[in-house]
Amino acid sequence: MVIKGSNTIGEELAPKLIAEYKKDHPNVVIDLETKGSASGFWGVIAGMCDIAAASRVMFKDEQQQAQIRNMELNDAVIGSYCVAVIVNAASPLADLGRDQVRDLFTGALQNWKEAGGPDAAVHRYIRDRISGTYLGFRELAMEDKPYATNNATAFKSYAEIVQAVAQDPTGIGYASIQLAATPGVKAVAIGGVAPVAASVNEGKYPFARVLHLYTNKAKEPPAARGFIQFIQSARGREIVDQMGFVPPRSAPRRQIPSTIRPRSILAFRACLRYTLLCQVGRWPDDDVEPTIP
Repeated sequence: MVIKGSNTIGEELAPKLIAEYKKDHPNVVIDLETKGSASGFWGVIAGMCDIAAASRVMFKDEQQQAQIRNMELNDAVIGSYCVAVIVNAASPLADLGRDQVRDLFTGALQNWKEAGGPDAAVHRYIRDRISGTYLGFRELAMEDKPYATNNATAFKSYAEIVQAVAQDPTGIGYASIQLAATPGVKAVAIGGVAPVAASVNEGKYPFARVLHLYTNKAKEPPAARGFIQFIQSARGREIVDQMGFVPPRSAPRRQIPSTIRPRSILAFRACLRYTLLCQVGRWPDDDVEPTIP
């Protein structure tokens, strides 16, 4: 079984799920490749993988390529990627706007008084550059703008960020919603919405992405079906939670995405273009809808 796609899923969550699944299915061979959600979509459309892992829904052109091939895709929701913004427990701040979060981490705001806090310099605690979360938070919360270079300290894990913020009254960082409950820190609401599982599953919390596994409905291998069923089981949902993600409230039904009527020759040209891209291993930007040249 071959899985291609999202770095968000593939960096830590998928390897853990695969390892747990193989304990009861030792003969199943699973090959995991993470080059972004687009690589998964075009991989499953081109028949180059069994499961497309994605941290976004399909773009219109991707849906068109599936329809050109008369392909229906199953969509299994396995949880959500969510990042909570944390401050020291002694901070008077309990709520920040999205613009304030962006400006605090990009350095446009250098003093807490500019965000309604005390007159003190902002100390930023972030993930290291090689982490998928470094980019993930930048995309979700910073409009993909660069991080501030001053008063910014990078760590290899959420746990280290939490520890640093807990020891710094003027610190700000980010972590999973599970670790945001650690004594010494507190998660701030974003625009009045608290980072809790309920708000994430209801689609209200802004710094979150739903995680999907797509398969070709007509050619879904039994191994792929079994693996997805495991992820959506009580044990799989427990692992999703333990890894710092938010499991859905209940195992969701697998639904087929709506399709869009192709635009004749334009859709055919896009189909050819992405087939070639699949063959050479080059993918469009993960969160930018591709255009047809």
